[in-house]
Amino acid sequence: MDTEIDAKTFWKALGCRAIGVAIVTAQGTEGPAGFLALSATHLSASPPMMMVSIGLTTSALGAVRQGNHFAINYVPKGSDALVKEFGGGGTLKGADRFLPGAWTTLKSGAPALVDSVGVIDCQLDELIERHGAVIALGKVVAYTASTREPMISFRGGYI
Repeated sequence: MDTEIDAKTFWKALGCRAIGVAIVTAQGTEGPAGFLALSATHLSASPPMMMVSIGLTTSALGAVRQGNHFAINYVPKGSDALVKEFGGGGTLKGADRFLPGAWTTLKSGAPALVDSVGVIDCQLDELIERHGAVIALGKVVAYTASTREPMISFRGGYI
């Protein structure tokens, strides 16, 4: 098979992996910012490092650069409205998505979701630009964990 994979087919292929739904957040000069993460994973355990892919047109990229940090917030089941807002399908934009009392901070200063399944808090280590995206590498400086059930992304939907 010698056909190229287009973007629509690529996203369909990625849909076959079941992953925890995550919102990546940062605190910039204009306030908190965040986006629904389509790619967030570990890089190494020693040192503890995470990596997140951020599109060059994602507005929260500026906050990651300014704050020199990011937090990966894994959301619990039933967070459909929150996921819709951070995925760009809601009515709120920018800092308006960070409702008072729903967010706190850990060590880096990036916003951390209070009712999360867990938050991995990272100090930015390096940004690598490739193919219209930035790979943000961050050293894990703090984390939280709870017993909440995670929201899972699978085959284009949430379970």
